[in-house]
Amino acid sequence: MTGLSSSRNTNLADVIERILDKGLVINADIAVSVAGTELLGIKIRATLASFETAARYGLELPSGTNLNAPGWREIDRPKAYCPECGNRRDEDLLKREGCPICGWISPVQSLPVINHGPERYD
Repeated sequence: MTGLSSSRNTNLADVIERILDKGLVINADIAVSVAGTELLGIKIRATLASFETAARYGLELPSGTNLNAPGWREIDRPKAYCPECGNRRDEDLLKREGCPICGWISPVQSLPVINHGPERYD
């Protein structure tokens, strides 16, 4: 019999990464009433997401956010996960340099470099 639970162990880092990647929105309305008369009303709207996710869904960013910072230029670059440790990194860097966390070496990195040098015609 197969269950609905995943066979993979999930740790806190995985949960946090998923929340930041997908986003989490909390809406709460709290009312304190006495004899049918509302004395206190509180509306809470909280969002927990990475800036990348917030930008993707068009959420309003905090005032003073510098959209010209280097990190915002990286937002459109494709990311990939290291096949060994799961570290998320820029796809081109992962292919070119490997993983700095676990030392995984990309197959592209291990290909021989053919250098013909300057061509000469005598």
